[in-house]
Amino acid sequence: MLGTKGRMTQVFDEKGVVSAATIVTAGPLTITQVKTKEKDSYDAVQVGFGSKKESRLNKAQGGKPFSYLREFPLKPGTSNLEPASTIDVSIFSPGDVVAVSAISKGKGFQGVVKRHGFHGGPRSHGQKNKERSPGSIGGGGRSGGRVVPGMRMAGRMGGDRITVKNLKVLQVDTATNTLVISGAIPGKPGTLIEIRG
Repeated sequence: MLGTKGRMTQVFDEKGVVSAATIVTAGPLTITQVKTKEKDSYDAVQVGFGSKKESRLNKAQGGKPFSYLREFPLKPGTSNLEPASTIDVSIFSPGDVVAVSAISKGKGFQGVVKRHGFHGGPRSHGQKNKERSPGSIGGGGRSGGRVVPGMRMAGRMGGDRITVKNLKVLQVDTATNTLVISGAIPGKPGTLIEIRG
């Protein structure tokens, strides 16, 4: 299922236990193409989500005014999917365990303390303004006078595809196509997310 991230909230269960949750607007998805092993050499389904003005489509996208087109692999033997049919949030039920993938928030160029969790140097022993510096990055010894590949340094942070597993579906509302999923989900409100059961 595809959806967009909404705001976070709190949900109380029957025993009064509160848990953080994220509201997700999911679907409905329209099946645009079903690929089969005989015709396309693999089994998959292509779905469209969201809407887009037809004037903003190029020729390759003609006739498919969706904001997003995604393709998902199918298990062999899944033959009940037909083009132009829809998939909505009714495929989920409260208590389902899902994995959610999305692009995380971009944080720009960050130092090693924020990006990799370095503790920084001490304020004493003659150091004045080097508390958040990375320290030695090479020199002699094991590195042989060079910076070894994979050295953790400052750089661009965020904007990565993150998958959070073992999240629970707390509520399903088919009237408004919304899901309430436990815990936090990557990205900012409005981010496209992918929900897998």
